[in-house]
Amino acid sequence: MLALKVVFWGSLGALAWTHAGYPLAAGVAARLRGRPVRKDEDAQPTVSVIVAAYNEESVIERRVENLRALDYPAGRVELVVTSDASSDRTEELADAAGARVIRNERGGKVAAQNRAVRETAGEILAFSDANATWAPDALRKLVRAFADPEVAYVCGRLVLQDAQGGNKEGAYWRYELALRESESRLTSVTGGNGSIYAVRREDYVEVDPRFGHDLAFPYLMVQRGRRAVYEHEAQAFEKPTPTNETEYRRKVRMFEHCWLITLRGSMLRRLPPVYALQMVSHRVLRYGSGLLHLLLLGANVALLGEGPLYGVVLAGQLALLAGAAAGVGIARYYVLVSWATVVSLWNYLRRGVPATWDAAEGTR
Repeated sequence: MLALKVVFWGSLGALAWTHAGYPLAAGVAARLRGRPVRKDEDAQPTVSVIVAAYNEESVIERRVENLRALDYPAGRVELVVTSDASSDRTEELADAAGARVIRNERGGKVAAQNRAVRETAGEILAFSDANATWAPDALRKLVRAFADPEVAYVCGRLVLQDAQGGNKEGAYWRYELALRESESRLTSVTGGNGSIYAVRREDYVEVDPRFGHDLAFPYLMVQRGRRAVYEHEAQAFEKPTPTNETEYRRKVRMFEHCWLITLRGSMLRRLPPVYALQMVSHRVLRYGSGLLHLLLLGANVALLGEGPLYGVVLAGQLALLAGAAAGVGIARYYVLVSWATVVSLWNYLRRGVPATWDAAEGTR
């Protein structure tokens, strides 16, 4: 019985910490001992803007035109579309729109990005997805933090536009961005996003093509004694998937890569204590939330009769599941995303993770 209670309280405490306790603690700590980033509003380093694309003919012209219209000196920007062996008109359209096109053999997003980095010359390497749109001043806002010699990586703010559907990712994303702001002020962010980010050329790392930059780059920068920060004024816009169900399928694919890098990426080695706590709290426990819920539910059922508290907690879990089954938006979103962490782990253990990718449903 003691072991069951340890499992119950351990899983309950871990879930409460990762979802509520840690964000609150990070916010307080950032206010009390935040590390400001030195910024230069007039900075104009040379920038290579790299867009990785696979069969993006429906959006690539718009993407190139948007980047060409940025409020940044044209002579200091190199615009590249690196195609992962697109079989549609992506390359033709990107070239006609004014981008330099690099064609690669099919090898995945990171492999295409690596080659583009090797064939460009900008002091700063900026990256974006093909389906994103940047605000006119996004690049200026993104590069100004590189005036701080400690900063190696800067991630901008992705704004999810209304998809006219039932996906509740937007509510979660606002919560995530607030936490990212706190982490950045405290030490460094624990994750980025593919829509808008940049890294100094000398700090770029060619990671395993299956890893992806979003999770790998921040901790790799910190392991090298550098900082990875969040710039909320550098804005990009994307349309989310239309429903909780399509978001679930996107999360399964995404979490497969997260499990790979968590289990094989040495992400907790050589980290300062505070940042190591951030990584465990925000990444490891969050990816393990589905397993923690299963442990909590199983121990809870076994402990019924050991006190009224166990009945209350079980009633809360059953109410959450009932809400999800009934289609209550935020409850269904939370349950599906938590379950996605379990399915993705099973997929990873069963068949590994591919380096290639396809566009998420409904985001074009």
